[in-house]
Parts: sequence; structure tokens; C-alpha cells
Amino acid sequence: MGASDKVAEPTAINPAAADQDAISEIVVTADQMQAIENRIFEAGMPVAALMEKVAGRIARRIQSLYPQAQCPRMGVLVGPGHNGGDALVVARELSLQGYQVAVWSPLAHKQKELTASHANYVKSLGVHWIEEIAEFTPPDLWIDGLFGFGLTQNIKGAVAGGIEWINRSNRPVISIDLPSGIHTDTGIVMGTALRAERTLCLGLWKLGLIQDIALEHVGHVELIPFDIPKADIEAVLGDEPAVRRLSKASAIKTLPYPTTLSTHKYRRGHMLLIAGSHKYRGAVLLAAMGARASGVGMLSIAVPESMAVEVSAQVPEAIILSCPETTLGAIERLPDDVNPDSFQAVACGPGLSLEPVSVMDQVLKTRRPLVLDADGLNLLARRNAVKTLRARKALTVLTPHPGEFERLFPDEVETGAPAYSLARKVAEMCGAIIALKGARMVVSRPQGPSWVNSDSSPALARGGSGDVLTGLMTGLMAIAAAQMQDPETVVKTAVWWHAQAGIYGEKQRSVFGVDAWTLSQLLVPALQESLKP
Repeated sequence: MGASDKVAEPTAINPAAADQDAISEIVVTADQMQAIENRIFEAGMPVAALMEKVAGRIARRIQSLYPQAQCPRMGVLVGPGHNGGDALVVARELSLQGYQVAVWSPLAHKQKELTASHANYVKSLGVHWIEEIAEFTPPDLWIDGLFGFGLTQNIKGAVAGGIEWINRSNRPVISIDLPSGIHTDTGIVMGTALRAERTLCLGLWKLGLIQDIALEHVGHVELIPFDIPKADIEAVLGDEPAVRRLSKASAIKTLPYPTTLSTHKYRRGHMLLIAGSHKYRGAVLLAAMGARASGVGMLSIAVPESMAVEVSAQVPEAIILSCPETTLGAIERLPDDVNPDSFQAVACGPGLSLEPVSVMDQVLKTRRPLVLDADGLNLLARRNAVKTLRARKALTVLTPHPGEFERLFPDEVETGAPAYSLARKVAEMCGAIIALKGARMVVSRPQGPSWVNSDSSPALARGGSGDVLTGLMTGLMAIAAAQMQDPETVVKTAVWWHAQAGIYGEKQRSVFGVDAWTLSQLLVPALQESLKP
């Protein structure tokens, strides 16, 4: 990177903040959340006190997002359990702050004692009670407290009809913990479900909220913490939760910056990119731009000999390795004087085509970290992928989209299984890191948690964005290896950084998406923006 591309140094993180950051990444099932809450209550925390604390934070957040002057009329949806109790405390607080509040409680006859007490008090304040939801004039905002975590039965009858009417009311919905009707663990719709503009998840992230299948219902999700003791979490989950949400704090922790004043290019890593063919000429350039943004010290690019001048003109700082090519314009083999083991990391696959079989033979034998993408994955799929990967002596990272994943591991794909589960199973089988693409990209390792990147953007749904990620990821791995760090740790960093560029591009450019070339140019400014205090 040039001087103008200098990336801001990550700010220091104190131990207490680091603990809270780690807790804010934890993802739990309904049973796990229930067990953690039970420990809190058994230790002496009154349910009513916790409800007041949580609902107070929800009410303040709603006020900041939807000020009374802009959003004076609130419709509060109240269920029979403690989620409904939270909603009633929110209704009370908003009413006392001058909002016009109306409450719909279709299952009032089943209310828990604490929830019923709050209902009685809210009624005493003169808050309007909705009898027939379909006859009510829709408010400026719906606050959803019908069902929290742990819903196990499909929603039916009058409640289902009310939810569908609210979805048609063309008013925003903000859901408490989960949108009512979304299964806590799987994210599937239980008969019907509210479509939230925002979801305020309470305490710890729920597994269903990070599933692709729930995206159309959860909207923008944010965590409302309520200071769960670390000891209670560890007592239920152990030292290492199975699933973590990828956060900014974890991503920048392994970002291989800043550099020392005495550094030079050889201390910043040397990366080899093997890519390109006549049919897919652009992929190599996109991957090279991703590598350029990573700040890698040296970049060598192996391309068919007829493309060497073209690539050199576009990436003048790179060392171009001109390879003998096939009659169809693909790499036939690497030059005799090129040894993949002389680099800190190797990427193979973007635009490669399916001809370079001998190239794959050579790169699979390398003792260096290897990233396989696109046609690198397709060539691997023609072999016994699990056996081949287990035979490797160095780190391998696969970056498949779901179709490539199925071609690679057809016997492991289970219909309806969540991405994090599939990726983790395969990672354990083959000893590789699986970075499974999707709206919520998953990074699974042979050991340790699966990381789910829930901060992403549909702007990335454009051809070539994966090539950019390959270059960025491999560049970071080369830097890490050169600095005697574990290259494995920067895989999730690359996934997060790439997504931040998509988010940044969507804000700066177009809701229709960001083309891959533009995305590559936005990587550095997006990171600079993300690292601002």
C-alpha cells in the first residue's frame, strides 16, 4: 500500500472490555439460554428486577431510534410469557414519556403472574387496549413482545391472523429478542412470523438470528446486553462455545498491522497467486487487487504466458510468472524455476479453468498455507477431497459457495442443515478451514468454534467478489506467516474486512450492489472507516 493507503492502527482493548466483547460474540440455543438464566435466578436475582433492567434498556433504545416527535404512536404486542412482560414494561415507560401507546394481548388468559401484574398496572395508566387488531388503525411503530426464545409450536388461529395483518399494515416492527414466530435455534418460521425492521436480541445472540433462512424476518439485529456473569456462561457452555458471531473486536485483533519502522517488503510476506485463463481473464486481476489491498509485501502471479503482458500492465508491482499454456489458453504447468514452497502463502483457482490438473498436483504438495477457490475447488472435487486434504501437511482453506460445497462433499450435505453445522463437520473430517459463503458467511476450523459473520451486505452478491476475497485472505495469511503469526487466525479477519467493504460500498454507491472491481478499491477506505474510534 502507498502512503495514502495507510490503515489506522487498531485501538487498544482493555481486559474488562475484552471480556464483554467476547461475551457479546457468544451464540446460544434456547436450552442454553434458559440454563444460563436459571443460574442467574437461582443465585438470587429476582425475575422482576431483571425484567425491569432489560426492559428499561429496550425502552431507551427505542426512544433513541424512534423519537416521539417522529414516531408518536406505538402499538405494543404482548404475549403470555416474560417476553410479554418485557413489552409491557416498555409500554409503561414509553407511555410515561408521552408516547401514545396501545396494547394488543391476544393470549391474556394465559399470562404468567408477573406479566399479568404488569398488564394490570399498564391498564391503570389509561393505556388503550386493542380488542380486535384488524379494526385498529396501525400505529407509527409496532413493538413485538408476543413470543421470545423457546417457541416450539406453530402459531395458529387469531394470533397467526393478527401477525399476518400486522405484516400487511406497512408499519415498521421492532422485535424484542426474536421476531415472534422464528424458531430460536433454526431460524425457521413456525407457521407464520412477524417481519421486523429491527430485532433487539437480549443478553446473548440466539442461534436462529444468524441463519440465512431468518434474514427476511429479523431485519437489523443488535444485542441488548444485561451483564450476564461470565461464570454462568462458562458453567453452561464450557470454555469455548460451539458458535461465535464474528465481531469487529475479534477481526481486528488478528489484523497484521501496524508495521514497525524497520520493516521491509520481505517481512511483509510473499504471496503466490495462480489464476487466470483466456476464458476467465478478469478473475486474476480481481484477486490481485484483493491481495494489493491486504498490504502484502510481495505478490507473484502465475498466469498463461499469453496473458503476462496484460496482467503486468494492470498490476505493475507484481512479479509475473509466465506459464506454458494449453491450446485452450489455460495454465499447463508452473515454470520449472517456480517452487510454491518459496512463498509464505499460495492462492489457487480464480479463473483457472478445469485444465491445469498438473498445477493442482503441485500446489497440493506445498508445505505452505494454501487457499483454494473457484476452479481450484472444482479441480479438487474431481478427486477424493477428504482424503486429499487430510494428506496435506500444511494449512488449507477452502472458500466454496453452497454449490461448490455440495460438489466437494456430496455425502455430507444434509437438506435443511445449518451452514455452520455442515462447515464444522467437514472441517473436522478433512482437517481444513471451511469458509462457506452465503448471506451469513461461516468460518469453521477442525478445532474451536465456528465463526458466523452476521454483518454483511447483499451488495456482495455480484460476480467476482469471491475472487477479491481470495486475494485479500491469502495476502493477510502471507503477512501473518512472515511475522511468525498463525495464518489460520486471519481467515476470519479477511471475511469480516471483505464484508465491511460491501457494507461501505452499499452506503457509498448503490443498493443494487457493488461490482467486484469497485469492491476491491473500497477495501482500504472501508477498513479505515471501520477502525475509527
